[in-house]
Amino acid sequence: MEKIVKGDIVVIRIPFTDLTSDKKRPALVIANLGGEDLILCQITSKEPTKYFVKLTEKDLPTTKLNTNSFVRIDKIFTLDSKMIEYKLGKINQDKINEVETKLIKIITI
Repeated sequence: MEKIVKGDIVVIRIPFTDLTSDKKRPALVIANLGGEDLILCQITSKEPTKYFVKLTEKDLPTTKLNTNSFVRIDKIFTLDSKMIEYKLGKINQDKINEVETKLIKIITI
């Protein structure tokens, strides 16, 4: 697999809360810590009430998501890069900047 970098949209398996199964879901890489660890934000099609960044077609020059999507800034997690199923694409630099700005904003609340 090619190197995963900030701004990449990847597909990972997310377990159900009862751990009986899992589902493939997109996530946004917000940091590559070196080694195998990545920090990601969840991507969802359900519009959250706050702490989100909307993704539109113009934000995704090399990616096509099936529906309108939102980066959940409040759903941050660390993942071993070996758990990535595949890379879906990348968001543009303006959207990366918007995500970073909102991340900083919620950390300083």
